[in-house]
Amino acid sequence: MIRKLVLTLLASGIALGLSACNTVRGVGQDLESAANTVDNAT
Repeated sequence: MIRKLVLTLLASGIALGLSACNTVRGVGQDLESAANTVDNAT
C-alpha cells in the first residue's frame, strides 16, 4: 500500500516537473520572439 502511494507521488512529481520545464521553455521562446520583433521594428 505504501509502495503504491510512493510510486504514485513519484510519478506525479516527474510529470509535473516535465510540464514545468516545457512551460518555462515556452515562456523563454515567447520572450525571445517578442525581443526579436522589437529589434526588427527599430
